[in-house]
Amino acid sequence: MHKFEIATVGDNCVDKFLPPVGVAAIGGNAVNVAVHLRKQGLATAYFGAVGKDRDGERMIACFEENDVVVDHVQVNDGITAYTDIDVDENGDRVFVFEEFGVCRPYRPSDKDVDVLLSMRHVHIGWFDDGGDLKRRLADAGVSVSQDITVNPGADGLSIAFASAGSNPDAALELATRLLAEGARLAVVTRGAEGSLATDGIETAETGVIPVDVSDTTGAGDTFIAGFIAARLAGKDLKTCLETGRDAAAVTCTHFGGFPQQPIDI
Repeated sequence: MHKFEIATVGDNCVDKFLPPVGVAAIGGNAVNVAVHLRKQGLATAYFGAVGKDRDGERMIACFEENDVVVDHVQVNDGITAYTDIDVDENGDRVFVFEEFGVCRPYRPSDKDVDVLLSMRHVHIGWFDDGGDLKRRLADAGVSVSQDITVNPGADGLSIAFASAGSNPDAALELATRLLAEGARLAVVTRGAEGSLATDGIETAETGVIPVDVSDTTGAGDTFIAGFIAARLAGKDLKTCLETGRDAAAVTCTHFGGFPQQPIDI
């Protein structure tokens, strides 16, 4: 019996904010979702790879500090993924360079896959396997979610997450397309207009909560985790959206995708 029932698979990275900010934060879609699922009270493990370097050590230590299970993290030869980020005059992030490091060739071992096949839910972040793991899990009846902005393709997903900017009409159109592609539930964020979710029968939507924004890094991932947690608890679609919204609003008020000590670079 495993000490967790939820897993995230795929990307991790160190977000390095270039001078004059000059600090870094641990993140990545699969990492941020894992941490926030744990904050929502779900026993969660992260499956992925870090390098044999200082950033890899920091990554694993951060997982442990946030009570995310690290038993299935591979420590491989090479460097831990990182992203160089600049901030423009409007305060918006500009992604200057992205190095996937040991995340790119990462594959879960056969034993890891056996564990994933026993999970209540698996969220897949950026994962360069052509969708093989997603299809294998879905074919076995495992509940699977993914942000199609990170990895395109909604077929086989129990929950497909996407973003449509601030256009409500485009959001519904995108959600409908995701259902047509094979997702059982489509959840689309709409920027300042909030979010919507539909399974083709029921549709729900919600707005945003105004907050003093410090950093939007990881807010979308936080929304995903909040929605998943509420969905697994049997909540209705509107409550799921509100849970994700409320969690994401908090993330916007602090540095990084979850509370952490900034790393000097």
